[in-house]
Amino acid sequence: MLYDIREAQRAILTPLSSWADSMSQLYASPYSPLSYIPFANRISAGLELVHRLGKDYHKPEFGLASIPVQRRTVPVVERVEMALPFCRLLKFERQLPESLAQRRDDPAVLVFAPLSGHHATLLRDTVRALLPEHEVYITDWIDARMVPLSQGNFQLDDYVDYAIRFMRHLGPDVHVLSVCQPTVPVLGAISLMSTLGDPALPRSMTMMGGPIDTRRSPTEVNNLAQTHSFEWFERNVIYRVPARYPGAGRRVYPGFLQHTGFVAMNADRHVLSHWEFYQSLVQGDLEDAKAHRRFYDEYNAVLDLPAEFYLDTIRTVFQEYALPQGRWNVWFEGQRHRIVPADIRRVPLFTIEGELDDISGQGQTRAAHELCENLPAGMQRHLTAQGAGHYGIFSGRRWREIIYPEVREFIAEHRQPAKARRQEVRRSRTEPA
Repeated sequence: MLYDIREAQRAILTPLSSWADSMSQLYASPYSPLSYIPFANRISAGLELVHRLGKDYHKPEFGLASIPVQRRTVPVVERVEMALPFCRLLKFERQLPESLAQRRDDPAVLVFAPLSGHHATLLRDTVRALLPEHEVYITDWIDARMVPLSQGNFQLDDYVDYAIRFMRHLGPDVHVLSVCQPTVPVLGAISLMSTLGDPALPRSMTMMGGPIDTRRSPTEVNNLAQTHSFEWFERNVIYRVPARYPGAGRRVYPGFLQHTGFVAMNADRHVLSHWEFYQSLVQGDLEDAKAHRRFYDEYNAVLDLPAEFYLDTIRTVFQEYALPQGRWNVWFEGQRHRIVPADIRRVPLFTIEGELDDISGQGQTRAAHELCENLPAGMQRHLTAQGAGHYGIFSGRRWREIIYPEVREFIAEHRQPAKARRQEVRRSRTEPA
């Protein structure tokens, strides 16, 4: 019922938002007589604020049409490498000229984007930094309300399955980078591949700001999951998709509820940000206003999560701590398997945390090192980014100037010819456990 009410509200607000947008432009355009009346700039600013508060935000574009490579501007083509019901694996294909042919051997990086509310485009800055020196792939998760019921359910086990399928598709030369929520299923996938002796194990794994062990430095997000029962989440945040969408009838955690939670965590900051946006418009500070629009176009664009996946994550990661306690079992290829990170022996691990992260507290990601207890010390690295919040570890100045150079160095350090890698895998199969 709540989802239907939300749809009715949107139907009412959409024409109001469109009207406010049109009127805002009339009061701002130098060709309109309305722009010359007293306080026209304030009226225009207020109307644009109304428009942006009431509009419907759609998935943004990555917008990475070109990148600089060795002082050359290189076109980038975004294409679908692999398509599954709930996710597309995208490749950002660099159209390298012959003069840069040697860059075609750059390391391949598979970026696992979060399935936690926002679209994969939230990692645009991550991809932009990686592209000049890497072949980049990213998981582009599909809004659950757009997936027909005929495609079945999607659970946490399915995320592990998708991760393994993507890594197998790209082969053993790929480096894996997971941001926030997917650190858990990606660590699970690499653990399972190690247990099974899978030859497609990635070259390295970088895990950023993820809830590996949420008992450490619990945040408000962790406390919410720990102070409410599993049944409370099932009763209060799960709804069925209305009839107007392809996924009609599917049980989901709606994007608009997630967005409400995002805003509530820092309500004062968002109110101040909108007030400053209004002031920028009144004062004619177009650069600040543009930055505000760009941020909130991304921040306000959310997707629905499959209910089974969301509830599995709540129970497995935030309530039962199944991974750090060694009690996580997943269903894969027709069998139930125990996830054993200690089986990871040949995939170097780099964990990254933000000093001021209010989503995944300090120590939660670093816990992966203790779980991967049989990984040689020389294959482990950790970085705590001073002054960085959750979003700052994968976007913005600190990501570009402090964190990315460390990631680049880590990937370069663990590059290895494919032939040598295959020989190492064969040796591992013959060595005693």
